[in-house]
Amino acid sequence: MRRIDNLHVRVLAAPRQQVGELIDSLSGSQDMLWPSHAWPKMRLSGPLGAGAEGGHGPIRYRVESCTPGAQVRFRFSAPRGFDGFHEFAVHSLSADVTRLTHLLVLRPRFPASITAPLVWLPLHDALIEDCLDLAELAVTGTIAEPARWSPYVRALRAVAGLPAATRWFRNPLA
Repeated sequence: MRRIDNLHVRVLAAPRQQVGELIDSLSGSQDMLWPSHAWPKMRLSGPLGAGAEGGHGPIRYRVESCTPGAQVRFRFSAPRGFDGFHEFAVHSLSADVTRLTHLLVLRPRFPASITAPLVWLPLHDALIEDCLDLAELAVTGTIAEPARWSPYVRALRAVAGLPAATRWFRNPLA
């Protein structure tokens, strides 16, 4: 399978510093970005910074680079065949508008060349859209167009033993 470039973007009505704080909170006790109420919690061996190792569920990685308030890149170490990285980054569009991005770049090798498109990428897309929903909720107090899990994602979650969806009926930050 050739290289996978997977980009998710959310434009937020908030200053860059406020959105950058969401990235800085990843894996901490007050994580405001990772939707751990619905997905395996992101855990790292120490504070968010270069060299910290961890992951979420069976996905393992180490922090390759981290610029506080701006960007964090994670290099995959598992599952087998994952060769690549994922990262969150913020980009100012104006004083009060910021673009939050998540980029996944993967060159899957066997067995990931089979499992990535069938299992990992659909789950990844749903998880990242939930992250972006949570970011929007954190900085604006609402979600204009909440992401919805497809029937396929719901089936994959059931097979994986993840809880059924109780979507944004309450503020998970409250």
